[in-house]
Amino acid sequence: RKGLVMAGKNNALQKPVNLSPELENVVGKGPMTRAQVTSKVWDHIKANDLQDSKDKRMINPDDKLGAVIGKEQISMFKMTGAVSKHMS
Repeated sequence: RKGLVMAGKNNALQKPVNLSPELENVVGKGPMTRAQVTSKVWDHIKANDLQDSKDKRMINPDDKLGAVIGKEQISMFKMTGAVSKHMS
């Protein structure tokens, strides 16, 4: 029974969510799951070399990503929270 409860909580990552236009600009048309969004945001970061060269945990947003998470350098941990504000 406990396993069933946990499975329900984990399904939040599998449930498609709607994306803001700014986020769609980075990851493509929604709806998509949170896991897909996270993966596509990282694809964008890597494709555009947005990780700080000295500290890989820090992200230097380009214009597209900056519209979602702000223009300032941000840690990958804070970025997740900023991105989730664009999902509903």
